[in-house]
Amino acid sequence: MPGIVIVGAQWGDEGKGKATDLLGSRIDYVVKFNGGNNAGHTVVVGNEKYALHLLPSGILTEGVVPVIGNGVVIDPEVLFQELDALSARGVDVSRLRVSANAHVITHYHRTLDKVTERFLGKRQIGTTGRGIGPAYADKINRVGIRIQDLFDENILRQKVEGALDQKNHLLVKIYNRRAIAADEIVDELLGYAERLRPYVGDTALELHQAITEGKNVLFEGGQATMLDVDHGTYPFVTSSNATSGGAATGSGVAPNQIHRVIGIVKAYTTRVGSGPFPTELFDASGEYLRATGFEFGTTTGRPRRVGWYDAPIARYTARINGVTDFVLTKLDVLDELETIPVCVGYEIDGVRVDEVPVSQSDFHHAVPVYEEFPGWREDITGVREFDDLPQNARDYVLALERMSGARISAIGVGPGRDAIVVRHDLID
Repeated sequence: MPGIVIVGAQWGDEGKGKATDLLGSRIDYVVKFNGGNNAGHTVVVGNEKYALHLLPSGILTEGVVPVIGNGVVIDPEVLFQELDALSARGVDVSRLRVSANAHVITHYHRTLDKVTERFLGKRQIGTTGRGIGPAYADKINRVGIRIQDLFDENILRQKVEGALDQKNHLLVKIYNRRAIAADEIVDELLGYAERLRPYVGDTALELHQAITEGKNVLFEGGQATMLDVDHGTYPFVTSSNATSGGAATGSGVAPNQIHRVIGIVKAYTTRVGSGPFPTELFDASGEYLRATGFEFGTTTGRPRRVGWYDAPIARYTARINGVTDFVLTKLDVLDELETIPVCVGYEIDGVRVDEVPVSQSDFHHAVPVYEEFPGWREDITGVREFDDLPQNARDYVLALERMSGARISAIGVGPGRDAIVVRHDLID
């Protein structure tokens, strides 16, 4: 069963890196297929904590080949900052492979991202300002710069000049910013070329060959389903496809080579940025979840919005992705609670609905309908077998499983690499 996709099944920050790490010793390749450095994975190895933004978390596992696929947008400066930081801590980064077809984030993408967001005022999307959206926009508008272009100065210069023809008018006449010189961008990007060259190749072909040879390939989604540009809470979404379908388009691997989809859900819910969030908490319970779960962005450091578990969202993401298994993370964060509410449906204009409404306006006005479960008031961070969990913790997990549309195969009970309870094998 070589092709496995891991996707976030809420609004991101669910702990995908932990799930990837759990499978690491049995995986040959880990592929990042969407997004850029606008999201992060935090992986704890022993006493060491690693915050990864652009690199696949598989880079921390010896023997695994980490791949940045064609669906990713790459800021070369950030890429080398991460590689250098890991190298300084003794991590071997030489195995990294980068798709020649991946698009490049440039200085003008970051500038446009920031000034556009400020210009929107109260209508801000809540972007990270790292140039992700503008880079994807250029890709769709066919004026993007690809990694392979950095190895041909003439092509690179033509593309940069073409992209800046329009963007400089926008920067100067609309946003009152200075024009950006093409030479400035070209010289910067050419400066990365030789250092990039050893990592770059036809990664789609390499992955196809690996799967044909029976190797296990793990596709690691950035962001999450509810941030998917097509299936998320648009327009408060990311600029790429963070769902399992994006694994095929973002890597060049055929859909029939993907055999399992693992959805990651927290035992509660969080999101960053603007947009609807039915179970969001503004009280002491919210502060407790934020503080205990350390809910602050890996990339931005900004506080995450927090709320109770939302079962309709889990069912929706299970359906959209074809989830075969859920990994439930951060169950230990709930250890001290006397009761734990779970959203089992919504009330919209006085009408009870049990699924995520297709209308964004309806979802924005959805009032959660809760069912309450008793807490367990015990420390579960040392538990490694499901039957050793407190009865109320087991009941909570089984209730979420019944509501969520797929089996819960593993449960995170702490931040450590081994702090996980496995109920079902995620590969066999």
